[in-house]
Amino acid sequence: MHLETLSSKNNPKIKQTASLVRSASLRRQQGLFVAEGLRLCLDAARSSLLIREVYVTPAAAEKQRDALAELFAAAQRSYEIALPLAEKLSDTKNTQGVFALCAMPSVPQQKPKKNGRYIALENIQTPDNLGAICRTAEALGIDGVIVGGGCDLYNPKTLRASMGAMFRLPVWDTADFLTFLADLQHTGFRLLASVPDAAALPVTEMSDTHGTVCLIGNEGNGLSAQALALCDEKITIPMRGRAESLNAAAAASILMWELMRR
Repeated sequence: MHLETLSSKNNPKIKQTASLVRSASLRRQQGLFVAEGLRLCLDAARSSLLIREVYVTPAAAEKQRDALAELFAAAQRSYEIALPLAEKLSDTKNTQGVFALCAMPSVPQQKPKKNGRYIALENIQTPDNLGAICRTAEALGIDGVIVGGGCDLYNPKTLRASMGAMFRLPVWDTADFLTFLADLQHTGFRLLASVPDAAALPVTEMSDTHGTVCLIGNEGNGLSAQALALCDEKITIPMRGRAESLNAAAAASILMWELMRR
């Protein structure tokens, strides 16, 4: 396939795409984000996201010819770019030279299903944690993720850590986290607050978890007082060592495992 070549760092397309990589507010404003790396770009295409543009270096086009044919077929436009332009778009130290400008998936129109099991994240600040939690949620069969505040879902680091999970998993990114959860509670969902408190119910002793939302809070401060007050019960991960708490992604993995094995 013959690709149009872009060679100037001042090309408007390159400048605009580079701005989307760096700016969460611009991503939200335009409803666009940039996926980097062949696997993540293909995940976006295979998840039926709208691929506006694809950018590849000559080296990537030669090395990944067959796989890129699928990506080119899904994209509205595709371009070949020189390595210095790829480095301008890249959020990694050594770029693979494959990028896709994608439209953000729509927020799910349906509400969480009544017998489902969900994870709710309040003000998660670290993109790697957010992405890793989404990846584990998909792997374990969690029915969806509810996100309230914190880091951007389409931060390049979040996308890489998620390994495309957020393209396939229902994700509700809500501006009114507490109201969203209160509405679920009114329809019969049980809200569980995860806390580092030995007096709380050990997660290993949870009963039937269908129709449950498990809340995980900010890495430094945990759940807000308002979120804690809303929850029906507090749960905790029993720890025998001297550490006071777990990394948010590690804690979420344990909690989701326990949710799904009941």
